[in-house]
This record gives sequence, C-alpha cells and structure tokens, in this order.
Amino acid sequence: MKPRKIPMRMCLGCGEMKPKMELIRVVKSPEGDISLDFRGKAAGRGAYICRSAECLEKARKARRFEKSFSCRIEESVYEVMLSELSEGPQDS
Repeated sequence: MKPRKIPMRMCLGCGEMKPKMELIRVVKSPEGDISLDFRGKAAGRGAYICRSAECLEKARKARRFEKSFSCRIEESVYEVMLSELSEGPQDS
C-alpha cells in the first residue's frame, strides 16, 4: 500500500514549509472578512501561519497577509486574530 501524501503549506511568518495540519489557516471570506479558521474548512481565500503569536507578528510587520489577500487589513483585525490565537479554537 502506498503511503499517503502529506499536504505541505508555507507559514507566512517564518517561511517554513510544514504539514498543513500543524498550521492555522487565515481566511478571507467572499464578503471580505478576515479571520482565523482553526478547522481549515471555511469558504474563501486562505493563507497559513504557525500556531505562534510570533509568526503572526512577523507576517503582520511584513504585510504578507495584505499581499496574499490583495487588500488593506485594519489593525483591529490583527488584534482580534492575536486574541483568537492566544485563546485557541472555540467549540462551536
């Protein structure tokens, strides 16, 4: 039996290639809302970061989310993502 292929994604913060399941997806919904997607199933354009606030800050400073999503992102959105990251996934 062939071993399963593990999907790899690049973290926008540190730039390392890691298995998709180890990363958190940041999604821009069709309505234009940007949020963390802990399940990785939300509709929209996705980008990935490590599960650390440090990588989120690196991506924020380098404006990598803005380049990936081709839009301007308000500072308040980053603050919400940072608080969600520190809290972890919510059971909903």
